[in-house]
Amino acid sequence: MKGIVLAGGRATRLRPLTLVTSKQLLPVYDKPMVYYPLQTLVKAGIKDILIIVAPDYSGHFLNLLGSGEEFGAHFSFAVQKEPRGLADAFIIGSDFIDGDNVTMMLGDNITDRDFSKEINSFTSGGMVFAKEVPDPERYGVVTFDDKFNVLTIEEKPKQPKSNYAIFGLYTFDYRVVQYAKELKPSARGEIEIVDLHNRYLKNNELKVNILDKEAVWEDAGTFDSLLRASNIMAQKASLTSK
Repeated sequence: MKGIVLAGGRATRLRPLTLVTSKQLLPVYDKPMVYYPLQTLVKAGIKDILIIVAPDYSGHFLNLLGSGEEFGAHFSFAVQKEPRGLADAFIIGSDFIDGDNVTMMLGDNITDRDFSKEINSFTSGGMVFAKEVPDPERYGVVTFDDKFNVLTIEEKPKQPKSNYAIFGLYTFDYRVVQYAKELKPSARGEIEIVDLHNRYLKNNELKVNILDKEAVWEDAGTFDSLLRASNIMAQKASLTSK
């Protein structure tokens, strides 16, 4: 299993903070934001990780993270010149993936959950995670039937059909590279991760795991969610130290 952390993009919603460095290098309590997805992957046993960054602050990532020795892992780096969509990460990382299964985590997603069991038992197809949220219109939204079989997945719908949002952790088999290359840009001009989900769903090969309500998950892409994530991690650290 290979790992990818996608830490590109311009993060205009977090300006002026992101005029001086990348969003994923902003602090979340006591560590840079990108540490959290990296630690999530390493905790799940993934030690070979590609970090995809935007060109503006690529040197900042290299100076901070180096070879990955601090994490007990091996880091590689690639530059996403233009934000073409989340699915573009699998095209950029095609040589790195090299026929293996891959788990990608978004660089601004923060969780305290251990995904080792699910990732280590993965064999083929696609696997994602969903959680009930108060603002599903910000995310990919999944709907289920009464037996929790997946019916639909939509990207940032204006009128969400459910409150279940797709968490920014995606596991796919080697076919994801070819599937990503076959995608057509959406109306937003990007190749969408939800189209990869639907490709596997169409083949009955997509598994959606539902996260517990107690599980911490924050997409720290707004001022409010960034502050909330910092406060949550500060509280957890305080409880641990007692």
